[in-house]
Amino acid sequence: MGDAAGFAGTTPRAIRHYHQIGLLPEPERGGDGRRRYGYDDMIRLLWIRKMSEAGISLDDMRAAFDEARDVEDVLGRLEETLAAQEADIKRQRAAVQRLRVVGSPLGLLSPLVTDRLSHLPSDALRPSDLDALLVTERIFGPLGAAIQSSVFITLATHPGLRAEADRLDAADAALDDSVDPQVEELAAQHCTHHRVLLQAIEAAGLDVAEEKLFEIYDAEASGEEDAEMSAFEAVTKMPFGFSAARTRCMELTARLLDGDLSAGS
Repeated sequence: MGDAAGFAGTTPRAIRHYHQIGLLPEPERGGDGRRRYGYDDMIRLLWIRKMSEAGISLDDMRAAFDEARDVEDVLGRLEETLAAQEADIKRQRAAVQRLRVVGSPLGLLSPLVTDRLSHLPSDALRPSDLDALLVTERIFGPLGAAIQSSVFITLATHPGLRAEADRLDAADAALDDSVDPQVEELAAQHCTHHRVLLQAIEAAGLDVAEEKLFEIYDAEASGEEDAEMSAFEAVTKMPFGFSAARTRCMELTARLLDGDLSAGS
């Protein structure tokens, strides 16, 4: 087997696998207990090597040897596989180029998000900002994360709003489950901060940029993005680890903001 593998340019382990799946018949053992690979075996191994180099799957190889499938069918399947691989390589190269240009994990997010944030100074975005965008992109897709980028652009360019956001985050982490009034008060503060953020976003014209994102996304969407999930699925699958009080605060904040939207409409 070692000699056969060496001649064919493969490995004994691969040959054993070919035997197991029925791709290569097992030759009889000689008197010394060793398998003797004949001319036909070597020819088959060489063809297997050539087909493997062409990207033909083992199942298709077996079908081709058994003449159980039309050659055109095998080649058609191979072309589809190669086209998918080429598309993957193209996306990977684009991601590497974005990483080189941006110089941070921001380049790993979708181009729609990267393009909105790449103009910011390298230290303007925090790792937690990128984490939040990563989660949003997984739940709501590139468009949702690109729209959320307006918040981080505003925080990066308004130190006062960033300081208030930090204060609210610290207050969230320190919530005492036994103090409900504090939860209500903090939810109201979150709501107020969100209103101020929206005003800053509108003043900077970022809301207009958000509207253009829909046109860009519709034009560039390829239909090959990661499958999105609903917010409910995300809440049930993502191990947030928030305290009960923090969860109540988030829910109350959402209701207050929903009330704002209803009043505005």
